[in-house]
Amino acid sequence: MREAAFVRKNKEKWALFENVLTKKTQVSPDKLSDLYIEITDDLSYAKTFYPRSNTTNYLNTVAASAHLKIYKTKKEGKNSIVNFFKIGFPTAFYQHHTQLGIAFLVFVFFTLIGAFSAGNDIDFVRLILGDGYVNMTLENIGKGDPMAVYKDANEIEMFLGITINNIRVAMYAFIFGMLFSVGTLYIMMQNGIMLGSFLYFFYDQGLLWESSRTIWIHGTIEISVIIIAGCAGLVLGNGLLFPKTFSRSESFKRSAKAGLKIMVSTLPFFVIAGFLEGFVTRYTEMPDWLAIFIIATSFFTIIYYYILYPIKLNHKIETDGST
Repeated sequence: MREAAFVRKNKEKWALFENVLTKKTQVSPDKLSDLYIEITDDLSYAKTFYPRSNTTNYLNTVAASAHLKIYKTKKEGKNSIVNFFKIGFPTAFYQHHTQLGIAFLVFVFFTLIGAFSAGNDIDFVRLILGDGYVNMTLENIGKGDPMAVYKDANEIEMFLGITINNIRVAMYAFIFGMLFSVGTLYIMMQNGIMLGSFLYFFYDQGLLWESSRTIWIHGTIEISVIIIAGCAGLVLGNGLLFPKTFSRSESFKRSAKAGLKIMVSTLPFFVIAGFLEGFVTRYTEMPDWLAIFIIATSFFTIIYYYILYPIKLNHKIETDGST
C-alpha cells in the first residue's frame, strides 16, 4: 500500500486517538486499549514499509504518549467498577446491537410457537411446564388465588434461589455459544417456548391479565437479561464463525472477553429481578397502577441502559471525534 493511501485509510482513527490523549474526547479504558493496539499495529506496519517517513515518526510519538496514558488510567482503579457500568460497557455494547436483535427475535418467535402449540393441544403445557406445576396452579385457581405460588416460600430463600437459577440459565445461554451459536439459539428456543406455553395456560383459564400484571413485575427484567445473555452467547459464537482478519483463536479470545463483559453487566439486573420476585411479586393484591408502574420502570431501564444509552454515548464519541 502506498504511504498516502495508508494515511488516508487511518487518519480519522489517529485523529480520534489524539483527541482522547489530549482529553478532547472521552472513551472507556477498554476502548482506549483497543485503539492503542491498533496504533501499535499501524506503527509496526509503517516501520516495515516506510521506515524513515514522517508517518512512522508521528505514529511512534503517538504510541509513546498512549503508553503513558494507559498506564496512568490503569493506576486509577478505585472507580473502575463505576466506570465499567457507566462508560466502558455501554460504549462497547453498541457494536453488539445486531446480536441483541437476533436473540430477541428468536426468543419472541419461539414464544409465539409455544403459545400456538399450547393453543392446539393444551396437554403441550403439561409437557413443557410439568404436571406438578400445572396441577398446583389449577388447585390455586380453584381456591381463588391463582398466583399463590409466589407466596409459599420464604422471601430470602426465594430471592436467593431464583437469582441463582436465573444466572445459571443465563450462563448456559452464554457458554453454549461456543457451539457456533447454535447452543445459544437452543436456549432461546427452550425458554421462549416455556414462556409462550405459560402465558397461553393462563389465557386459557381466563387469567391472562391477572397473571401478566403479576409475573411481569419481575419477569420484565428477568426475561430481558436472559435475552441479553443470549446476545453474549451469539457474540461468543460469532467469534468462532466469523474471525474476519484475526486468527480463529484470537477472534475467539476477543469475542469471549466481549461476551463475558455482557454477562457481568447483567448481574445487578438478575439481583433486582430476584429481589422483585422474592419480596414484591407475592403481593398480588397490589393496585394495578403500582404493578404497571414497576413493569414500565423496569422495561424503560433495560431499554435505556442496553439500547438508548449506548447509542447516545457512541454518537457523542463520533461527534467529538469529527470536530
